[in-house]
Amino acid sequence: MATPLMCMLYTGLRLCRSTFPGTGVRLFSCGAVQQAGSKWRLEHGMARSNSEYGPFTDLPDWSFADGRPAPPCKGELRRRKEREEFARRVVMLSQEVDKGMETWQQKQQSLQQAEEEQKANRLKPKGHHLLTKKG
Repeated sequence: MATPLMCMLYTGLRLCRSTFPGTGVRLFSCGAVQQAGSKWRLEHGMARSNSEYGPFTDLPDWSFADGRPAPPCKGELRRRKEREEFARRVVMLSQEVDKGMETWQQKQQSLQQAEEEQKANRLKPKGHHLLTKKG
């Protein structure tokens, strides 16, 4: 009884492999999995998933009965640190852009001054060009 069952399993596997002869492909899907509803949430201005930001992640899970806040959790500390690093990076990149714009403007001004100096240092017309009246 075991032998015919093994033959059936083997022939079924072989039929599956025969769809792409010589490759041994078993037709498994390996595509990326999308989270359900992420497109809808993004279209409505919400986070891609509920665990990125919002009241469920930003607010504390509990507090003391007398109203004192609970100590921050590890995840909250990690998110706070990530946000601080992101803010520092934004400020640094903004300063770099401002500095780059200033240097570009200074370079443009120096080029314009050099062009004006070249015009001022050109040879002046002589002789009959000075005697003719423009007018």
